[in-house]
Amino acid sequence: MMHIVLLGDSIFDNGAYVPDGPPVRDQLATVMPGDAAVTLLAVDGDLSTHVPGQLRELPKDATHLVVSCGGNDALGFLPEFIKPVSTVADAMVRFGELRGVFRERYRGMLDAVTSQGLPVFACSVYEQVPNIGEAERAALSMFNEIIFQECHGRVNGIIDLRVICGDAEDYSEVSPIEPSERGGRKIVQAIRAAVLGDASHVVTPVIGAVHQ
Repeated sequence: MMHIVLLGDSIFDNGAYVPDGPPVRDQLATVMPGDAAVTLLAVDGDLSTHVPGQLRELPKDATHLVVSCGGNDALGFLPEFIKPVSTVADAMVRFGELRGVFRERYRGMLDAVTSQGLPVFACSVYEQVPNIGEAERAALSMFNEIIFQECHGRVNGIIDLRVICGDAEDYSEVSPIEPSERGGRKIVQAIRAAVLGDASHVVTPVIGAVHQ
């Protein structure tokens, strides 16, 4: 029996942001084959560094791991973006330091997740959040670059939320940084495509990935 485990943050643990509709976990359980199980271990607000702790509750019969994290890490860096600097070069040096912190966190998370010996699918961080500024959008693109680099050869595919959640309606009216029911449904369809091996333009196969 297929048993999908969702790890990470409120991209998956979005129940509080869809008061009138099903959250991601419930939508996924609905679209998967009848004998498939879905377990939610993701926690709203968690950082990449929290994911290893989530694995302590990993079901013994888990068959696929799907992780979406990094967005909250990026949000934590936002105060750094408004600090004054003397030159653009100074700003880039500081951002390079933040990228190094993010890389270390994300790599440690991947170490823990991939050590379980199961197929792993990772999500990028979406960039089309309504009303965010161009500086924040540019920063997210640089963090996503790290996600793709770190996932290379380590996961079975990347579910590209940058492509999936491209419309304002994909984001919750309760909180614009969370997926709406519509956005959740699109994410769920991509997860289904990933774990079932269906062709999908929003699931990027990773060259050199280990196929368990």
